[in-house]
Amino acid sequence: MSFVIDQVRRIDLQLKRLQSSSESLRNALGTSDTASDRRGQGKDSPQIKDVEKTLEILSAESSSRPPLLHRNSLLGLLEQSHLLQKTQPTPDYERETAVYLKELEWLIVCKIASQTYGLILDSLLERAILLSDDIWYWEECLGSYAYTSLYSVQTAPIRFWAWSKDIYRESRRRFESLKNSEQTEFLEKQAISDRWTRFYGLVRDSIRDRSLAQLQSKAIYPLTSYRDEMREKEAYLKKLREMLASGLGVLMDEALTFDTDDESLATSKNRPQDANIEEWKSTVAKSVALMEVVLGNVTNLEVSVSEFEDTVFMKVEEDHEIAQHPSADAGESARVTLLASRLQNILKICIPRHVALSKDLAREHGRPPYIVRYWFPATMVLLSSSTLLRIFFKRRAEILTWIRDLGSTVEDFWFNWVVDPLKRVIGTIRHDSSSEVAIMSKESLADDKASLERMVIDFAMDNSESGMGTQLSQADVAEIAGKVREGYLTLVLKAYEKDLRRPIVGALWGDLIRALFIQLQKSKVDVEVAMGGIDTLLKSQELVFGFVGLTPGILVCVGVYQWLRSLSGNRASRMKGTRQGRMILMLRNIDRILTASTPSSNGMLSYKEHGLLLCEVHQLRQSAKGFPVKINRAFLEELADLVEIRTGVQRQLKVVERIRCYFFPWLS
Repeated sequence: MSFVIDQVRRIDLQLKRLQSSSESLRNALGTSDTASDRRGQGKDSPQIKDVEKTLEILSAESSSRPPLLHRNSLLGLLEQSHLLQKTQPTPDYERETAVYLKELEWLIVCKIASQTYGLILDSLLERAILLSDDIWYWEECLGSYAYTSLYSVQTAPIRFWAWSKDIYRESRRRFESLKNSEQTEFLEKQAISDRWTRFYGLVRDSIRDRSLAQLQSKAIYPLTSYRDEMREKEAYLKKLREMLASGLGVLMDEALTFDTDDESLATSKNRPQDANIEEWKSTVAKSVALMEVVLGNVTNLEVSVSEFEDTVFMKVEEDHEIAQHPSADAGESARVTLLASRLQNILKICIPRHVALSKDLAREHGRPPYIVRYWFPATMVLLSSSTLLRIFFKRRAEILTWIRDLGSTVEDFWFNWVVDPLKRVIGTIRHDSSSEVAIMSKESLADDKASLERMVIDFAMDNSESGMGTQLSQADVAEIAGKVREGYLTLVLKAYEKDLRRPIVGALWGDLIRALFIQLQKSKVDVEVAMGGIDTLLKSQELVFGFVGLTPGILVCVGVYQWLRSLSGNRASRMKGTRQGRMILMLRNIDRILTASTPSSNGMLSYKEHGLLLCEVHQLRQSAKGFPVKINRAFLEELADLVEIRTGVQRQLKVVERIRCYFFPWLS
């Protein structure tokens, strides 16, 4: 929502306050039984029904109806209300009905005038903002000799065409002067081929003379003419933007300004009601004239901004036809019809003509069209298209193979590095047994421990029978098994140490080899115990390992997405930077406008400076849509204070500083 819509809604609210403060309007438009009886004879007339229906459409406040109606819709409402038809004086018995109808017609004129006012403001604002982009384009071209050279290449066909036409006109002029000279009889006697040869000679002379003149002017500074042309176009666009801004400021400050504050309403109560009604009707009439004059003169760049403003106010003051104060009912009806016809002329002729003329001026002096800027690469592509097609058909099989390989690579990457790791992470979170990380199985350690126990028990039983001649009891076996589970191998180690004193005898007739294998089994069990600890540690960090395996695929996907997103962005957004950077530049422009302004005697901005300020504030407001709700509401309040020029330039500068101070986190 822009300040244009706010301005239109403010005018509608002022009209409602005028209705409530005007006694004659309350009596004419009242809903009481007395008011209904007074207009009872004419309430069923088709004209009154059409007028009431039109007023109901214009007064409707709903989310389905746009704040600003389309130009064609307003023209249709004007025709539907019959305001363009001159009405005849009514008899005395229809006096109350005529008053009621007259007030309804005035309200319709006021509401259509406010809608037209909003359309004009929106058009001026849109054109001024678009011109800012073109001005920025020329400033960028002037800031670099490389861009200037590129511009010379881009406009080379246009210059060649203009140069060819000049050569043709100059050659034709020389040939005509030669025919009108004393050699006419001689030329008539010559053959047609000789005449064409002479004409081609004149063309060569014209080319040589013009080429020498251009060569002398460009010998020292070859890019001077191009830069002068760009400066001229930039100055033209700046002048047009200033004119549009001045028209915007004039309409914002002077059109449809009703004194509806409490102090003004209290003062108006001491004056006659007819004077108050006539005052706001005169304001509407002058505003319609002002809108028409502004649209007719805002694109006249032959005058200065001050001359434009003086011309506008002078023509409005001289427009006695629309600012007259008739007293009779017939004159009042004619005045309404005249205002309606002027509004129809604005909507049907002035606004389309202004938009078309503004676009033509911007197209003529703005950035070159796409066909001019990109004709060279398009020509290169067109000329090399046959070669490219020949290469494509010659290597079609290889290209298709590359495409298939690329597709399979992308598919394998997606499933092997994104989908599968993600499934494992989800399985870990859900404690899926198939997704557990394990180095060894759970049954392996138990089997090896049981085997070690049996080996040690058998060794102890064999040694006890051979050494002591007594067999071990079940209690002794259980005790040995318990010690083995705790790592006890003293019995085996003692036998191993004993046989190690005589290794050969121990190996052949002793238990050296058997003890050695038992120790190997013990080492195997110790290794498996250590591996079990590592396995437990891995299981405790299983989710971490899952995310580590998923991270490379996610990073690659995010990087590719950001790259594709950067490619999809247009050139303008990349050059202008982020939203915060643009808002900082807008604040800088606002500060420059206020600082470099020349306030009037009451400390207010001029019309041109006010219009430029509104353009920057409108863009700043549109850029703040991404703010949080409360921050956005506070930011809009500050912008409303910023465009309030009646407070003076100094207070507006303080508002700029307050915005920079309190909204810095959202601007940086």
